[in-house]
Amino acid sequence: MKILFYILAGVLGGVLAGMGMGGGTLTMPILVLLLGVGQLTAQYANLLAFLPSGASALALHVKNGLVDGEPLPYLLIPSALACGASSYFAVGLEAELLKKLFGGFLIAVAVCSLTVKTVKKR
Repeated sequence: MKILFYILAGVLGGVLAGMGMGGGTLTMPILVLLLGVGQLTAQYANLLAFLPSGASALALHVKNGLVDGEPLPYLLIPSALACGASSYFAVGLEAELLKKLFGGFLIAVAVCSLTVKTVKKR
């Protein structure tokens, strides 16, 4: 029965990733809080799940003309470097601290989502 909850977490995370919201926002709390998966294991699973879902979502958004390619190198290069550095340091952190940091991140995302106005580009 637990396998169905893993599948559901993956589907819900994939749907959010496809919409550009970041599937880990939902997948991580489901894995850690509801399914009892360790924080580091949940983060690794989320990163592995993100690669194919993010790549497919990006391909579709590019195909539909929704991606402005000009600023991409300025976003992708620092992002990849920060991701590598953060992963290196996260391995040495305690799971409880990672939980608190991720929880703080989710709160910050929620506050930003509620306060930042969305600009529609036509």
